[in-house]
Amino acid sequence: MPNYRRALQDGGTWFFTVNLWQRRHNDLLVRHVEVLRAAVKRAQGLRPWQVDAWVVLPEHMHCVWTLPPGDSDFALRWRWIKSHFSQSLPATEARSPSRVLRGERGIWQRRYWEHWIRDDEDYRRHVDYVHVNPLKHGLVSCVADWPYSTFHRDVRRGLYPKDWAGDASVNVLGDI
Repeated sequence: MPNYRRALQDGGTWFFTVNLWQRRHNDLLVRHVEVLRAAVKRAQGLRPWQVDAWVVLPEHMHCVWTLPPGDSDFALRWRWIKSHFSQSLPATEARSPSRVLRGERGIWQRRYWEHWIRDDEDYRRHVDYVHVNPLKHGLVSCVADWPYSTFHRDVRRGLYPKDWAGDASVNVLGDI
C-alpha cells in the first residue's frame, strides 16, 4: 500500500475537497444533506474542531477546518464522517469488485484533497473558493442562492455582503 505523505500541523488550518466515488449525475450529498450534517455533528462531538467554511455540492464538498492546538488528526475525523454517512444510507449503490472484496461501500472516493493553509492570504483565498463554488459550477447565479454553505453564516456575522460574488463573470479568487 502506498505511503501518502501528509503535512501534519498541530492546530493547523486545512482546506479539503471530498468527492463521491460516482460523481456523474449524482446528487447524493444534497439529497441527504441532513444525514451529512448529523455525521459531521457526531464527529465533532467525538473530537471537536472549528469549521471555518463549508459548501456541500451535489457530488462533492469543500471545506476549511482549524484543528485544536496539539491536534493534527483530520484523517480520523474524515473517516468518522464518511463512515457515519455511509452507514446511515441503504446499500443500493454499485460497487466495484475491489470494493466488494474490501467490504467497502461505493459512496466515497477513497482519498481526498487537503491543503495546509499557510497564511492569511491563503486562508482568504480558500474560504472565498469554498463559498463561490456553487456559482463556479453553474448551480446558481448568485452565491447567496445556494443553501448548503457557511456563506449564509458568514453573511450574518458581517464577514461578507449578501450580494458578494453575485456575478459569475467576476473573478474573486485569482489563481488557486
